[in-house]
Amino acid sequence: MISKILADKAIEQVANVATLPGIVGHSLAMPDCHWGYGACIGGAAATDLKEGIISPGLIGYDISCGMRLIRSDLKADEVKEHLGKLLDRFFQNIPSGVGSTGKIRLKGNQMGQVSAQGAQWAVEQGYGWSEDIGAVEDKGRLEGADPDIVSSRAIERGREQLGTLGSGNHFLEIQRVEEIFDPGVADVFGLFKGQIVVMMHTGSRGYGYQICDDYLQIMQKASQKYGISLPDRQLCCAPLASPEGKNYFAAMAAAANFARANRQVITHWIRESFADVLGKNARELGLGVVYDVCHNIGKIEEYEIAGKKTRLFVHRKGATRAFPAGHPDVPEKYRNVGQPVLVPGSMGTCSYVLVGTETALKETFGTACHGAGRAMSRTQASKRTSGRQVQDELKQQGISVRTDSYKGLAEEAPFAYKDVSEVVEVCDQAGLAKKVARLKPLGVVKG
Repeated sequence: MISKILADKAIEQVANVATLPGIVGHSLAMPDCHWGYGACIGGAAATDLKEGIISPGLIGYDISCGMRLIRSDLKADEVKEHLGKLLDRFFQNIPSGVGSTGKIRLKGNQMGQVSAQGAQWAVEQGYGWSEDIGAVEDKGRLEGADPDIVSSRAIERGREQLGTLGSGNHFLEIQRVEEIFDPGVADVFGLFKGQIVVMMHTGSRGYGYQICDDYLQIMQKASQKYGISLPDRQLCCAPLASPEGKNYFAAMAAAANFARANRQVITHWIRESFADVLGKNARELGLGVVYDVCHNIGKIEEYEIAGKKTRLFVHRKGATRAFPAGHPDVPEKYRNVGQPVLVPGSMGTCSYVLVGTETALKETFGTACHGAGRAMSRTQASKRTSGRQVQDELKQQGISVRTDSYKGLAEEAPFAYKDVSEVVEVCDQAGLAKKVARLKPLGVVKG
């Protein structure tokens, strides 16, 4: 895979990150890495809490963009004749596309409540089950959020977007569990061969994007103020302990909580859609959350450095957490086996469920790959194919697609990505996360 990685400037970006003040250990890149804004997508870096920096470019525009997997008690044969109706109902209930708005209109201080409480707010409002929270990273709420420092522009962009999918590589997929690699762990995760599951990929929408944009401007000035020499202006940053650094963390945490609430609300609409089409309620269908984990985030975590437990600030951009068995941040029901790691494919290709390992904790600050990683730009992909052609090709493979943008569908053509199976195999063989199950797409709603 090295030749594909060397095809863009991702490696140069990994090297640039290594020069930033207070970095601990190595600047890291996962096997799905590719060029991004400032830092590569598929990168991770830890910084010292006193001497280190915090950088929006090391976290990404779509703050707390992440994956959620929902299991069911259904087998693929039970859903086959209902697949089209389910996709149609998803498409109606969960708006997708650029600037899409949802059914929920947040009023007054509700944006602040969502930003402070995350998925917990959504469940309290009736959008989910109490046990969902235990299956979400950080129990659905990242501490330290301060919605009051978020710009009015960001608030207005997010106010009508809760419960929406968005555009680009965001998706909902109805999938079949095609292969089980580790039956013991799969059983703990509630997965079995032939099972129907739903995977989603979405984030903090315009709210998180605007917060990132706002703080990139602030960080440009902060870098100069604190005399930080930058190898690339897009890596603008501030000391984590500075007022600018603290404010960005608090705003980023607000966006992270919005993203978790967003995926929770979408989960509610998925359950409603299944119930409407199949005539049974969501509990009868066993539609429980396996896990929800993000891949554009910065968090304070504890690691052993030179034999001493040390708290660090870990940036993960297009890279996902992969904690091992016994780690206190792994949900109790999974603590004996490790944290689920969700790695999506690209519409026409399979996705994977893995489990975190001790090796990742020691070598990559508990980090693994998040997806396949782009092999060509959106512009290059759209020049090679059309959205309708992609839709037809997927139909021939038995995969139904719903989209409101054929242009977007062309940009997300499966050939535009690396081979997700190769990426996962590298993570598995390197010991960063071990394969548990492979999932095959049956139907896709594409942003």
